[in-house]
Amino acid sequence: QFVESGGGLVRTGGSLRLSCKANVPPSVFKVYDMAWYRQAPGEQRELVAGISKTPTINYTDSVKGRFIISRDNAEKTVYLEMNSLKPEDTAVYYCNTFSGKGTWGQGTQVTVSS
Repeated sequence: QFVESGGGLVRTGGSLRLSCKANVPPSVFKVYDMAWYRQAPGEQRELVAGISKTPTINYTDSVKGRFIISRDNAEKTVYLEMNSLKPEDTAVYYCNTFSGKGTWGQGTQVTVSS
């Protein structure tokens, strides 16, 4: 249902922009409350940032001031702009609805080297 892209290998302090395209019509996507999640090796998946249909935006504390979530309903896409990346941001990044009940995609790998 969701296809993530934009990951890669960057150095500490670098930036990446992730994209997540939904395989539903824009009329359906626009009422989704969406979120980005990440899962580091050996860790549980955590919610990184959320953007509602309103949109109301929230971030987990560790990325506040560095990451920006946005959405383009006409393109059925959610973005995650990641700045000042740190090694601890290394993870596979996924998008899903805020409830996490959509079908999970394969994610996109983000690796930050020190």
